[in-house]
Amino acid sequence: MRTYIGPHQAVSPHDFIELALGTPVELWLGVDGETSEERAAREDAARDILADDPALPDGLIRIAAQVIEENPDLFDIITLPRPARRRRAARKGVAA
Repeated sequence: MRTYIGPHQAVSPHDFIELALGTPVELWLGVDGETSEERAAREDAARDILADDPALPDGLIRIAAQVIEENPDLFDIITLPRPARRRRAARKGVAA
């Protein structure tokens, strides 16, 4: 089964995120090992996108809120039992 969003085929979760954002995720988060020049260029491009679409952050917040609302188990916290503490055995007959 193939999934299309508009004319674009989404084949991975990463594709869905990119299509929802309208930009590559790496534009906002960066990539490991990027140089300072690459980072500056990426940040300039991000600023240009935000200048062209000032409502983008609000849209992203709405998307994130919708995902959280539809998947409340994303933040389920399971309390794990604490391991028993080891106690040192009292040394008998040892002078201090």
